[in-house]
Amino acid sequence: MNQTFDLYIANETIASDAQQLGVAIDDLKRICVQVSSNIIQYPEVCLQLTYHITLPNQMLADKLDWPMWQPEQVGFSDYLWEETCLECFITGRTIDSHTVPEYTTSYIEINANPDGRYALYQFENYRNPATLPPTPLYQDDGHTCASIEWTNKPKQQSASARMNLLGQPNTLIKPELKPNNYERSFNVPLTQLSDSHLKYAINNTIIEQIHPCVILWLDKTPLYFATSHSSPPDFHNRQYWSRFEL
Repeated sequence: MNQTFDLYIANETIASDAQQLGVAIDDLKRICVQVSSNIIQYPEVCLQLTYHITLPNQMLADKLDWPMWQPEQVGFSDYLWEETCLECFITGRTIDSHTVPEYTTSYIEINANPDGRYALYQFENYRNPATLPPTPLYQDDGHTCASIEWTNKPKQQSASARMNLLGQPNTLIKPELKPNNYERSFNVPLTQLSDSHLKYAINNTIIEQIHPCVILWLDKTPLYFATSHSSPPDFHNRQYWSRFEL
């Protein structure tokens, strides 16, 4: 079973963003961002999130900050939203409150960078705790940070492929499926619950709402993508989150 999300660019500053990037507003609106979610056995049950980005022209592709895959970078890292960031917010009921019909105020934020870095955070309610970086989401032992597992790891570029004609590292080389197409996929470990209806939980949170979203940095300009947006854009506003239907 697959739940697919079409993400749209926030229009709040799209005119000034287009001007700053030297492109047309329609060029930015034609950026296609789609996220698919699946429940898989790998070998244990996981939520698999796949992010697919298509840019409408080479001009935008040349401006996109899409870091190369770097196996040595895989691990927990803060402040990923300051770069291109693949995100997902999750909330629902807690395992200890099955009889309570209201959603809990707590939620989980997942950040992932195309180079392999990631972070999972726990919030008690809207942007709380307000500390930066946010509070990590911990595994059941209470001191090991929760993690993801990357699934479509690109082949590592050879040293020669990363060098330009001047013998300097070419930071513009991007791992692509085909021109102007980019994809990353990762798994989030889950617990499958026995209930009258099939339910899944990440740590102690039963997934009932989900909000995949993306920040794409082009040059020094961040563009925000989600299924729908508040004004100003705010991924933490659960009023715009979707019902989890897997």
